[in-house]
Amino acid sequence: MSLDLYLAFMLASTLLVTLPGPTVMLVVANALSRGRAAAMQSVIGVGLGDVTAMVVSFAGLGAVLAASANLFMVLKFVGAAYLIWLGIGLLRARPDPTALTSVPASTGGQLIRQAWIVTALNPKGIVFFIAFVPQFMDTTAPALPQFLVLGSTFLALAVLNAAAYAWIAGSVRRHITRVSTLRWINRVGGSVMIAAGLLTAAMRRA
Repeated sequence: MSLDLYLAFMLASTLLVTLPGPTVMLVVANALSRGRAAAMQSVIGVGLGDVTAMVVSFAGLGAVLAASANLFMVLKFVGAAYLIWLGIGLLRARPDPTALTSVPASTGGQLIRQAWIVTALNPKGIVFFIAFVPQFMDTTAPALPQFLVLGSTFLALAVLNAAAYAWIAGSVRRHITRVSTLRWINRVGGSVMIAAGLLTAAMRRA
């Protein structure tokens, strides 16, 4: 794999991860409702979810998913339903003005798990690794080392992007202390997550 090909992959991947999707919406919602520390827990879950998608794709299950309309639909609706459920939970949550600097271990684990599930259950993420990544691989060179390099690069970019969103949204959250304002943030965040779930349910295979 040439340097030019690798740089082209980095550029294309950067553009892709910058576009806000369900995982970014979840990170931002957690940053605004719970603070930066909570959002960073979600970022860990995003990374784990992308690793899961990579492993599933490399194991060959991504090809099965890409070929099976029924399996794609099932995974899509499960992920969409989970996003909507999280959005409803955020709509009903009581705002906590003090949740800024620390996250209880139990809550942190829950936030990591939520982000992991949202990321891993996105069928387009799994299909992405078998449809997009190979376009930047040298067919004359061994596939596994290239897949690992490109996959790790995409993973790093995705995590850095989610962390940047978490940092920015968390910085905004630090200046918000009024409970009434936080309540509206929860409503907006919950509505955005529900909308993300509906968009996920409506998406089609490429």
